[in-house]
Amino acid sequence: MAEQYQVSGDSAAEISASIETGVLRGFWVAGATLPSVRVLAGSLHVSPATVAKAYQELRQRGVIETEGRRGTRVRSRPAVAVRRSGLYAPIPSGLRDLSAGEPDLRLLPSLGPALAAAAAIQHPPQGYASAVTMPELADAARPRLLAEGVPVAGAEIVVTSGALDSIERAFNAHLRPGDTVAIEDPGWAALIDLLAALGLRAVPVAVDDHGPDPDSMATALRAGARAVVVTVRAQNPTGAAVSAERAHQLRELLSGHPGVLVVEDDHAAELAEGAPHCIGPVTGSWAFVRSASKPFGPDLRIAVLAGDETTVARVAGRMRIGMGWVSTVLQRMLLWLWRDPEVTALVGGAARTYGSRRRALRDALRAEGVEVGGDTGINVWVPVPDETHAVAALRDRGYAVAPGAHFRVSSPPGIRITISTLDPAEAPELARAVASVLHPAGSLPPMR
Repeated sequence: MAEQYQVSGDSAAEISASIETGVLRGFWVAGATLPSVRVLAGSLHVSPATVAKAYQELRQRGVIETEGRRGTRVRSRPAVAVRRSGLYAPIPSGLRDLSAGEPDLRLLPSLGPALAAAAAIQHPPQGYASAVTMPELADAARPRLLAEGVPVAGAEIVVTSGALDSIERAFNAHLRPGDTVAIEDPGWAALIDLLAALGLRAVPVAVDDHGPDPDSMATALRAGARAVVVTVRAQNPTGAAVSAERAHQLRELLSGHPGVLVVEDDHAAELAEGAPHCIGPVTGSWAFVRSASKPFGPDLRIAVLAGDETTVARVAGRMRIGMGWVSTVLQRMLLWLWRDPEVTALVGGAARTYGSRRRALRDALRAEGVEVGGDTGINVWVPVPDETHAVAALRDRGYAVAPGAHFRVSSPPGIRITISTLDPAEAPELARAVASVLHPAGSLPPMR
């Protein structure tokens, strides 16, 4: 138990609130082990059932997690805003930071011209009743998606505040706490956190270079998954992209489960090399999410969600009684960015730059005997026997990388290296550092 913070409370609600307060104030660090049910019950003089209920409430809200023999711990990213900076370890100065998973800010287009253009166009004042997804934005999105093979000819379209917002709204339109969702493993850390915060249960699906493994997906569906999430390309953290053959296999599999919600995440959008291979619409409920944040900048919090009539209607209806709508200023900015040929060329150049940086590291790693896959996106996933050792050893060599535990449910350990800012000339030295960690002197595999 944290030395400077003591849990208090006589009821499950009071105990859970006390622990959450400790997390919020930073006294419980990420990954910290909480006392066992019996130990905490004894110190508070309450029944073990009371503490067990408190822990259950915290798990359902995404604050803590239970890891079998490792006990109950604070989640790596608990669903509560922390007021102190001690929860997340900062990257020490002097390290080459390859851990963030963010795009290279130098390759993003300036949003100033788009904002100025949106402000310069004369529009009548926007009222509450008429504020919706702009028809002209939906009309522009449809041919863009169709040109890449996304089957949205008869789909409805709504605008949301980013990819994760779209996924959450699709979940809320069809699922209830306790439902199971099949997700890629390893997969997007924020999605794992979202499931925990919504009280949904994650069912892991193995992923390879071609996307989710059909046999693993079939197992998840037999286990009762009511929704599946598939990253069509630039999968985070592995860089996988769904191939045409894999999309066909998954389409055949899911056609036998008409009640399952299929969510396809295209968060990288224009930054991903190669067109997406879609799975849906194949069941009764389908959503395809195209985010603008990766190609145009994280500050442009907007995404296009295309899907079946019921899903889109439920998403739009829930927005109407909550946030209302995505700012029409942002919608006009995105429309301008789509239409500007200089921005299109800039984003295309960024995609090619990321491709060359990723391939440079992948080829350098393979030359050092480190086998890696993935050919899209801004991350490279490296399997390792011990994440803690690998992260610490690379830090000693001057590199900060992300531990795979953030992205895994039950898959083997690994580390994620973000290549977005990595110059190809840096790749050989980094590859040698990774190889020296995985294959200490005297144990290197033969060069290929």
